[in-house]
Amino acid sequence: MKKLLIALSVSAAAMTATVANAAEYIVDTKGAHASIQFKVKHLGYSWLTGRFNTFEGNFDWDKTKPANTEIEIKIDTASIDSNHAERDKHLRSKDFLSTDQYPTASFKSTGYKPTGAGTGELSGDFNFHGVTKSITFPVSQVGEGDDPWGGYRAGFSGSTTIMLKDYKMDGPLGNLPVDLELYIEGIRQ
Repeated sequence: MKKLLIALSVSAAAMTATVANAAEYIVDTKGAHASIQFKVKHLGYSWLTGRFNTFEGNFDWDKTKPANTEIEIKIDTASIDSNHAERDKHLRSKDFLSTDQYPTASFKSTGYKPTGAGTGELSGDFNFHGVTKSITFPVSQVGEGDDPWGGYRAGFSGSTTIMLKDYKMDGPLGNLPVDLELYIEGIRQ
């Protein structure tokens, strides 16, 4: 019985040590320390830029085991903001985002491959406009450490390009590439 208790204690300690290294972070949207932005050409003459104001997510990060990184983000598509109210109303309509039918977009990682110090390739399933596609894009760690409020934070950035036609948006912008930029800062829980 004594050997069994010792074995259970050692196993519990090992599990606790493993869990302590892999930390969960909540994306800091309350403090506006994270953003999801987009950029698309306007008529081929200039750039239309904007962002999604409402999103949430979390990620698991362990700098000693970066290959175990996981992230999940959910975006409120109706929160699109291109700094022009009438255009945003049109972007929410059935001509583009159809936010009544597709109120959320999401990304859930399926893998992370480190490529260097603080860099890697993040793969996952991106669900947008009712279509889910596997995408892979480069990410970089911006930084990590204690914050002034007694917490611990980690931040990353990444970007990718999607084609709207790949997500059943064959209208006037279907053949245009859309650049997505993600700046994610999380607070360790």
